[in-house]
Amino acid sequence: AAFLGLIFAVILMSCGKKDVKPASQESRLAQEAFQLAETIRQAYINNDLSTLKDNSTNNGYMELSSSMKKFDKADLSFTPTWIEIRDSLVFLSLSWKGVWTVGAKSRGERGLAIFVLDGSPLKLAAVQRDNPFRQPE
Repeated sequence: AAFLGLIFAVILMSCGKKDVKPASQESRLAQEAFQLAETIRQAYINNDLSTLKDNSTNNGYMELSSSMKKFDKADLSFTPTWIEIRDSLVFLSLSWKGVWTVGAKSRGERGLAIFVLDGSPLKLAAVQRDNPFRQPE
């Protein structure tokens, strides 16, 4: 009986402890990229240029602000589809869907964009492919 109790105690002790592995650098970069995309999305919807500027490189902000069109209301959603990390750059592919309202007219669009992110902390350096910030066209 004592032997069975000892075996039971050893099994309990070996099963009770979970080793928590720290997140990898790639995982942390991916999380940061997702958070940045959400911050930029919210700032764009709210027409918050200072937040867009704070979260973009100088060239990224120039590209972003020069391509933005006027709208009264925007409803925009991002769905990350792929992330690639090359050297110091992060390429975040995401599909987007949006509805822009100007006056009484609403227009829906969708596309696939690649956010090029650079720096530490990450900042938007460029938008490749279908730029959601060029809407409504």
